[in-house]
Amino acid sequence: MGKMLFIISHGFEKAGRATRAFQFAKVACEKKHDVKVFLIDDAIHWAQLGMAEGARASTGEEMKPLIDFMMANGGEMIACKA
Repeated sequence: MGKMLFIISHGFEKAGRATRAFQFAKVACEKKHDVKVFLIDDAIHWAQLGMAEGARASTGEEMKPLIDFMMANGGEMIACKA
């Protein structure tokens, strides 16, 4: 399968956009792609325990289950704290 990199820069102020990106990462994991999510800027907070709780997209998808699925199925999350 292919390799996919998702770069997320949105934090709490645009949690819906970040959630949608994690939704696409989950779909890529389901299709057995090699998935990496790179968090920059305000998005680095999503890598901290508990921060994704309650965050959701406007369509209703919750971020936490998407991250959990991705991580349990071979996905990788990298946070740039610079």
